[in-house]
Amino acid sequence: MYEVIGNTQSRAFRVLWMLEEIGEPYKHLNVKPHSEEARAANPSGKVPALRVDGVTLTDSSAILTYLADRHGKLTFPAGTLERAQQDSLTHMVLDEIDAVLWTAARHSFILPEAQRVPEVKASLNWEFQRNIQRLSECFKGPFLMGDTMTIADIIATHCLNWAYAAKFQIEDPTLLAYAKAMRGREAFKRAAGQ
Repeated sequence: MYEVIGNTQSRAFRVLWMLEEIGEPYKHLNVKPHSEEARAANPSGKVPALRVDGVTLTDSSAILTYLADRHGKLTFPAGTLERAQQDSLTHMVLDEIDAVLWTAARHSFILPEAQRVPEVKASLNWEFQRNIQRLSECFKGPFLMGDTMTIADIIATHCLNWAYAAKFQIEDPTLLAYAKAMRGREAFKRAAGQ
C-alpha cells in the first residue's frame, strides 16, 4: 500500500488525486510542509513524499510519472510519440505555469519577509497570462491531449486551481470550462474530501 505524506493544500493533492483516479489504495499522512513528519520523509521538509516498499519518493511530478508507469494508467507508453508529447506538455505546465505560481507564492508568504519582492508579482501575472494562453492553444479537449486523460491534466488542473486561490485571473473560456469539468470528477472530489 502507498503512503502519501502531505496536506491537500499542497502538491500532495496531485498524488492523492492520481491514486483516486487509478483506484489504488493508500494511506494519507495529512501533514504540512516542514512538519516533523514531512522532514522524516524528506529532509528538506517539502511535500509530497510517497512511501513505497520501504522507499521514499519525492517531487509530485516524479511520483505521478512513477505511478502512471507502474500501473499503465493516465499515461502513454514510454518510447511512443504520444508519450513524448505528453512529457512535453507536462514540462510546459511545470515550467511556465507551476513555476510562475511558485515564485509568486515565495514572494507572498514563503520567503522570509526581508527577502520578498512583492513588486515581482505584476511581472509574474503578466507571464502567467501569456503562458495560460499558450496552454489554451494546445488544448485538444476534453483533456489537454484529446480523449485521453494524462498526468499533465492533473498538474494543469492543480495549477489552475492554485492560480484562482492566488488571485491570478483566468478569463479563457476553454480553460475555465476545462478546470470546472476536472473539478467535477469523482476522483478529484474524493481526493479533496468533498
